[in-house]
Formats: sequence, structure tokens, C-alpha cells
Amino acid sequence: MGRLTQRRRVLTLRADGTRSKGDLLAVEEPLELRLAGESFTVTMRTPGHDFELVAGFLVAEGIISAQEHLRSLRYCAGTDEQGNQTYNVIDAELDPALPPTSLLRTRNVLTTSACGICGTTSIDAVEKTLPAHPTDTLRMHPQTLLQLPERMRESQALFSKTGGVHAAGLFDAAGELLCLREDVGRHNAVDKVVGWALTQGRLPLAGTVLQVSGRASFELVQKAALAGIEMLSAVGAPSSLAVDLAERSGLSLAGFSRGRSINLYTHFQRIEREDEDS
Repeated sequence: MGRLTQRRRVLTLRADGTRSKGDLLAVEEPLELRLAGESFTVTMRTPGHDFELVAGFLVAEGIISAQEHLRSLRYCAGTDEQGNQTYNVIDAELDPALPPTSLLRTRNVLTTSACGICGTTSIDAVEKTLPAHPTDTLRMHPQTLLQLPERMRESQALFSKTGGVHAAGLFDAAGELLCLREDVGRHNAVDKVVGWALTQGRLPLAGTVLQVSGRASFELVQKAALAGIEMLSAVGAPSSLAVDLAERSGLSLAGFSRGRSINLYTHFQRIEREDEDS
């Protein structure tokens, strides 16, 4: 769609004077999600991979869990002042055999790019949707885990241009990048990765690690657990609630991944260690 970036003129202030130049910004636009024609939620996102974003969001809400649950996705009404399609409204058709969910009656609110869980009725409500503990097949060498942020950074094309987006990268145990997505919203980037996996028929994502560019929040742990991911690694810090949920859901959680060191908070067995007492 060609709307990932937008050029703006800025005034740069320096100690030795001033100068003007162009700056490239990451685009942020609203995306309305409709279910069977009825408005469900609006999220702020960077355009691109929108169908994956919607699919991943529906997984994160516990509404769908398999590719066959999502019948179709299509862009619908939504035009600018010139009458051009904005591609900012998507209608999703779900399998009619899916059981009804109370979230469908309570989530109809605005979702920001900073936090995607704001409209959910309660933390208890979303936590109840978590599946049984993920599989325990992942075994990763510490050095491989430490290299993930840099490997992800090498593929962050939009961040290289704007410096204004988050990233989520899905890796296998050998450190091979399976999917990377960028967005102004941390949770959106993760939803796009999970949505990619759903459309490829790869859920649950056993034997994988999700590397994120920011901190590890409760919501990101929830999204990873719902997708069957075995480990979540963050460049920043985890919250206390994120650690608690990771412990209960069987997810390995790591934070402060800075290339030379990393903190492991839960389920250490997935990391290969020569000294098991360390």
C-alpha cells in the first residue's frame, strides 16, 4: 500500500546552530475490525500485513485458535476525502460453528498502539482463555539466544528508516528467523507474527522463541502463550505480572537481552547449561 512512512520537514537544533531537513516518520493509522459486518474494535497501527494483524488479534482474544476458524478477511468501507479506499476497515467472517464468547459483547472499544488490552473486561477474563501449558520441546544454546536481538535488528527495515517502530521476530531453536514484523504498537507486531503463523497453518508454535524489541508485558506473555510459543525474550524488562503469568502458563520468559547477558525469569529448562546449578 506504500503507506509505511511519511516524510515531514523538521527543525534540527544543534549546539553550533540550526538547520532544517526532512525526516521520515513511521505511519500510524486507525484500523477498524468488523465481525460479520458489526464493528468490534479500532486499533492504531502501521499499515501493512493488516490481515495478519487481524488474525493474530483474534487469536490473542481467544476467539479463534486454528486456520479453519477464520473463513475470510476483506477490506470494506472506508474512504478519504477524495473518495479513495483507505484500507482502514477490515471485515472478518468466522466459522459459524465457533462457540459464542463474552468478549464479543464487551470489547467494542478503542485500542491504542501503546496498549492492546485496555478494553478487556478484566485480567481474569483474558487469562481464562489460556490453553494448557505449551509443549516442552525447545532447547536453545545460550549464545544463540543472546544473538537474537541483533539478528532481528538486521531485518528491521522500517526501524532503520524511521527509528520509530517496534519489532517482533519468531525464531527456531537454531536461531533461524521464521517471521519478522514491525509496527508502531508492540502488541501489533506480535499479533502480525501470530497472524502469519495462523494463515500458514503453523499454530501452535511449538519449538519457537519470540524475540521482541521492547519490554515484556503481561499482554505479550499472554499472546505468546495463546500461540503455543515456548519462550519469550525481550530486550527490555518484564513486569511482575508478566513473570507471574509466564510461570503459570509454562512459558520461558527472558529479559534484558543485550548481547552479552540475559536474565531468565521462568522455566529455565529450555536453555542448555553446562552447569545446572548456576
